[in-house]
Amino acid sequence: MRAVSDARPPRVYAIADAGALGAARLARSVAAIAAAGVRWIQIRAKSLADRELFRRVEECHRAVEGSDCRLWMDDRADLAALFPFAGVHLGQTDLPPSAARRVLAPSVRIGRSTHDVEQVRKADADPEVDLIAYGPIFKTASKDDPDPEVGLRGLRAARALTRKPLVAIGGIDAVTLGPVLDTGADAAAMIGAICHGDLGANCRRLLRIARGQRNE
Repeated sequence: MRAVSDARPPRVYAIADAGALGAARLARSVAAIAAAGVRWIQIRAKSLADRELFRRVEECHRAVEGSDCRLWMDDRADLAALFPFAGVHLGQTDLPPSAARRVLAPSVRIGRSTHDVEQVRKADADPEVDLIAYGPIFKTASKDDPDPEVGLRGLRAARALTRKPLVAIGGIDAVTLGPVLDTGADAAAMIGAICHGDLGANCRRLLRIARGQRNE
């Protein structure tokens, strides 16, 4: 049986969404996010055809080559097996973690999306799951049919159910980041708060907040 890693993620976890950024700008955006100091970046591209997605992923890896930034892949265990990803993030309708593990190197971590306490319990008990994402914490515009909001109370409940790294996701921004991290979540994954506007300025502001420096 594979040992589950308990290494904690950095507190700001950026999601570089091709829908928000534009596929042609994806690699440049990833480079800008990394240059601002964010160390975990997930590549998310729900609507790209496989051939284009492969090309954009390749560009993203070249954009951060030689840096200490680590890339994660959303949904696609096959691409996570083909490139030097740090991890793959799997939703409830994606491959089961046990199936994804069969094509991944042992060093590639698996994150699992959860939306209620029962899913958190199952992810906590799954030896292939290294990291649990929980949400949406707040109302989010990044999904067409989002799950119900769980709020800060729900996030605290999830924190009490697992010792695995816990990532809060869904509608988190510069105003709510501090309270989210105060619940005990290890990290906050963000799309809109990073991808809309000046990427570098957004990231630097969020990193300051995560370090407890909440003044402008």
